[in-house]
Amino acid sequence: MNRIRDLVREYWFELLIAVMAIAGMLELVVGRDSPGAPTTTLWFSIPAIAVLVLPLFWRRHFPFAAPATYWLIAAALTYVDPLLIPFVGSLGVVGLATAFLLGNLRDSRQAGVGLALVIGCMVIVVDAIPGAQTASQYVFITLRFVAAWIAGYALRERSEQAEAAEMRATLAESQREAAEMRALLAEREREAAAKIAVAEERARIARELHDIVAHAVSVMVLQIGAVRHNLPAGLETDKDALGRVEQAGRTALVEMRRLLGAMRRDGDGLELAPQPGLDGLESLFDEVGRAGLPVRLHVDGDPFPLPRAIDLSAYRIVQEGLTNALKHAHATGADVTVLYGRNDVQIEVRDDGMGMSTSDGLGHGLVGIRERVNIYGGEMTAGAAAEGGFVLSTRLPLDVVRP
Repeated sequence: MNRIRDLVREYWFELLIAVMAIAGMLELVVGRDSPGAPTTTLWFSIPAIAVLVLPLFWRRHFPFAAPATYWLIAAALTYVDPLLIPFVGSLGVVGLATAFLLGNLRDSRQAGVGLALVIGCMVIVVDAIPGAQTASQYVFITLRFVAAWIAGYALRERSEQAEAAEMRATLAESQREAAEMRALLAEREREAAAKIAVAEERARIARELHDIVAHAVSVMVLQIGAVRHNLPAGLETDKDALGRVEQAGRTALVEMRRLLGAMRRDGDGLELAPQPGLDGLESLFDEVGRAGLPVRLHVDGDPFPLPRAIDLSAYRIVQEGLTNALKHAHATGADVTVLYGRNDVQIEVRDDGMGMSTSDGLGHGLVGIRERVNIYGGEMTAGAAAEGGFVLSTRLPLDVVRP
């Protein structure tokens, strides 16, 4: 039953044409002796109806030619028997259906030709009817089929508008999905860039700390060696103990240099200059000023020597903050404030630009600064200032509280 229902739904028009054709043939058989019946025999008229409707069964393959052929055959049959088409009432229903099909064509030019064909053939059919050559007959009989053509044309326009609206909706949905996909990819790229920046900053901090620790161990080894050589005779046990400590220190230096070499990338040169600290800010400001960003330094509290790692990190924070302000904020000036507290050092970098990016394109920027601050258990805030510009504030706690 489902199969039959699907076939009826798919081929309902063909079934309608077949029913109308059979009805027309029965009408010819029943009313062959009635007034106004066709003058030709049933052996001609019944096959003629079959030939007339047969092209409509190929309308799916020939949407214009099939209904157009119906009207051309109808006009040709009128010249053979002028009463055949008007007598069979079911052919009027078929004619309305074919006029509708011509109006419903996607090609507007073919639809226009179909309208002219409907009007021309109907004029031929009406003109051949005996006693029907009046203006009202020409107008009203033809008008019914023109109305069917208009209905098909209007339905075609509405269908195209609905399809266009659906296509726009589909396009909008596709664009929305594409935008979501781009946003998702951008988010993943940002996350990946942030992870890379964190990894690079950690490696950079590790290299710096290795340099600091290696320097400290070198000093310790040299001092132990000096003490060992200056010990008086009779303290051989102490000399041996100091010798073992000196040897352990030298071994640690070798391992640290090997590890430091492995951590350096191919493009990294060996840093022979001492690691900078807050005492090197003046030279940094001169360099940034020559690049086009004048910087003013403000120091609050009494400066005191910071632990080497904290001192270096404080310098890097100022360096990265000024670099971002110079490259991304389009600032015309910047202020750096260093506040020495009892148990921490606070740094503020303020510019008068339009804000800054979270990365300078090399994996550092705010992401790297935040990672450096977090490693030392500090705090960091960054954002636009109420009076304009951008403010970067950090606090680095000290392991030893100042008295």
